[in-house]
Amino acid sequence: MKYKIARKSLALPFSLFLALFVIIPILFIIYYAFTDANGNFTLSAFTSFFTSTTKLNVLLISILIGLLNTVICLLIGFPLAYILANPKFNKNYVLVMMFVMPMWINFVLRTGALRDLLSIILTSMGTTTGEHPIFCTMVGMVINYLPFTILPLYSTMLKLDNSQIEAAEDLGCNPFETFTRSIIPQAMPGVVSASMMVFMPTISSYVISDTLSEGKIMLFGNSIYLSFSNSDWNGGSFMSLIMLIIIFAVMFSTRKFQGNDERKASAW
Repeated sequence: MKYKIARKSLALPFSLFLALFVIIPILFIIYYAFTDANGNFTLSAFTSFFTSTTKLNVLLISILIGLLNTVICLLIGFPLAYILANPKFNKNYVLVMMFVMPMWINFVLRTGALRDLLSIILTSMGTTTGEHPIFCTMVGMVINYLPFTILPLYSTMLKLDNSQIEAAEDLGCNPFETFTRSIIPQAMPGVVSASMMVFMPTISSYVISDTLSEGKIMLFGNSIYLSFSNSDWNGGSFMSLIMLIIIFAVMFSTRKFQGNDERKASAW
């Protein structure tokens, strides 16, 4: 006897997962963000956050570090991904695996090893990691999130339309014009994906900054972690809600931006 499975039923496992691990936790965050310890509705977490210069400064610093880390990772990762995806320069997938392999190592272990390495280097130069918290934090951010930049860029650049690049060269474009008017528009979906994969985790990260800066730099993820550690469920939930709003805003804006760039690339 044959059983026919409806297509809608195939979505049930994903729907169940979405409800249990995404929707319900978000509802709990919203509930705790606007209630007090007794479960009564209150805006105390809202007023506490927006009247605290410390929390606002932490959010601003986190956004600036996230933007800086994204720009640096793109500046390094874009040419590397182009070289790895171009068969003229790279005919061996071992090089690609060398950039992907660090993602297989535990995040905390990588950060701890990098801290020891930076400590050895800076000590030999007569200084310590605690005296250069921003530098050490940015080095850790770039090294940890660079693979997340290279991978989506590499996947996108494998699909570059070489006929468009050749057409640009035949029409008299110099290498810079070919790069800006043909390669970048085609690679923009990968740029947007890489930016999202770097920017948002950087803001919410706290292990890297806490370990490499010796606790001298606090990011937004640190504030959320400390709030929950001190049993401030309401304040931590409201900051988590702020984080979710930023994520949704970035996803919405980059979705429109990515769609426009894909239409431009196809029209070129």
